[in-house]
Amino acid sequence: MPTISIGGHSVGPDFPPFIIAEMSGNHNQSLDRALALVDAAAAAGVHALKLQTYTADTISMDTGFVIREEGKSLWEGKSLYQLYKEAYTPWEWHAAIFERARQHGLLAFSSPFDETAVDFLESLDVPAYKIASFENAHWPLLRRVAATGKPVIVSTGAATLSEIDEAVRVLRGAGCRELVLLKCTSTYPASPATTNLRTIPVLAETFNCPVGLSDHTMGVGASVAAVALGASVIEKHFTLRRADGGVDSSFSLEPEELKLLVEETERAHQALGTVQLCVQASEEKSRIFKRSIYVARPVAAGEELTADNLRIIRPGDGLLPRHWDVVLGRRAARALTPGTPLTWDALLGEQAAAPQS
Repeated sequence: MPTISIGGHSVGPDFPPFIIAEMSGNHNQSLDRALALVDAAAAAGVHALKLQTYTADTISMDTGFVIREEGKSLWEGKSLYQLYKEAYTPWEWHAAIFERARQHGLLAFSSPFDETAVDFLESLDVPAYKIASFENAHWPLLRRVAATGKPVIVSTGAATLSEIDEAVRVLRGAGCRELVLLKCTSTYPASPATTNLRTIPVLAETFNCPVGLSDHTMGVGASVAAVALGASVIEKHFTLRRADGGVDSSFSLEPEELKLLVEETERAHQALGTVQLCVQASEEKSRIFKRSIYVARPVAAGEELTADNLRIIRPGDGLLPRHWDVVLGRRAARALTPGTPLTWDALLGEQAAAPQS
């Protein structure tokens, strides 16, 4: 599996997950709030901050289309055009937001939604591009982004396998050499039951690129599980407080939760380790706490060893419990006192020469 670099961060299975905090429209049309969100993302320890670059007119037209999903959408009854007017990030804010991110040592980039947005973002020298799920079939956009030569992260929501394959071919054919795919369920919020994280290793094997999760579920559980299945990138929406409202606030993490996401996904990656089918060096000292055979009652020299005068207890400095059936019925080579670990040299006969293991 190839490793790619995004703004100096190595991204791939051998590295801790690259965490992207998605601001989306949670700035609620306040630049001060947008800058506060940058500060919060940096304090949480994420690697990158992401915006969305569009206007209502570059993404749609005022056709009168209204979202109708029978109570299943956060935006039920809203005009699509009006929703985008409410949610977009003013382009004149981008430079200030990116500069605040740089001051924190935080990468900042965006999802462009048309070619003019790519041109604008190039003027700001972004380190990477993200393709949103609803744009993954927009071939002219894919080609324009690929032509920049920068890493491209693509969400695969609402796409068939053949459509994902087409997008990958278009990107690679147009010059994209560093590609990440994100498993994504394009519902807001998404249910854990429809997140289907087992897709992650399949995408990685099929397209030979790092794969991650664009997570719209509540909490951090799905993201942690994704890392256990090989996710190299995690993208999560965040806000200052869900109670403040906003177009995406209801399924966005608050700062404390975002910090937890960073910590727990890194722990999950550390816990993957390697295949280990033996006792680790760090465990050797703990073997003493396993059970072994001990003398439980006074035993005279020559006396038979039985379940009445022996016990299997902790610590583990006597004969191992697997020798129990061999020991029973043997006779003591000498007097044994209670609390003594049983060893081979305490037995009469041929067992005295048996190994200590």
